[in-house]
Amino acid sequence: MRLNNKVALITGAATGDRDGRKGIGGACAWLFAREGAKVIVTDINDTLGKQTVKQMQADNLDTVYLHLDVTREPDWTQAIKAVIAKHGRIDVLVNCGGDADGAAFPVEGTTRQAWDRMMDIHAKGPLLGMKHAIPHMQKQGGGSIVNVSSMHGIVGSFTVTAYQAAKGASRILSKAAAIQYAKDNIRVNSVHPGYTITPLTESMFTDPDIHDDRIREVPLGRMARAEEIANAILYLASDESSYVTGAELVVDGGVIAQ
Repeated sequence: MRLNNKVALITGAATGDRDGRKGIGGACAWLFAREGAKVIVTDINDTLGKQTVKQMQADNLDTVYLHLDVTREPDWTQAIKAVIAKHGRIDVLVNCGGDADGAAFPVEGTTRQAWDRMMDIHAKGPLLGMKHAIPHMQKQGGGSIVNVSSMHGIVGSFTVTAYQAAKGASRILSKAAAIQYAKDNIRVNSVHPGYTITPLTESMFTDPDIHDDRIREVPLGRMARAEEIANAILYLASDESSYVTGAELVVDGGVIAQ
């Protein structure tokens, strides 16, 4: 029970079908709840989100679903208000909402629309989440925030320009917040997954040519499961990482160590 009685809000957590392939947010929701947390599953996909929560509740896990578009500040205001009204506190915030659709282009092929969308989701989203959660964490004496970035928030690649830039922004944003709120016992860290098979990446990563090309980059010789990334996030969310803040935890099978 590594998160016993902690209240945790996770964005992008709708993809948590018990019997199917999970996304990172969905895997986090199940893992956190099984470790004793009171989990607030949030997403823009209400159908999948409610299905995930229904399955979790059938296993007697303490969880609810809230609609939350991470790019809209009114959604954040309402979500945090609902969490405080129900639980009186928020101990953990995991900013996991993400998308890379339409962003697979080099600099000269990157549209302003794709750039703005990636920045809205991956940079502005975590900013808004922290902005509205931190005041409550300050009042209660602390908390843990985990921003899910990417290995491509640290190193460059031949494509996904806007996605990379936005993930890099969330990495530095995490460090800035870690320094600003360390005095309040609020820890802020980032997690940097490598190639991970999720519902969003499955069609691409199961393409034989793409799969084999990516695997050649990975020293461990395989892609990650969402549950493996969730385990890293759990560590940073729990009190086991009580002296860890401003860190970047890379979970990429060794790709960027080369």
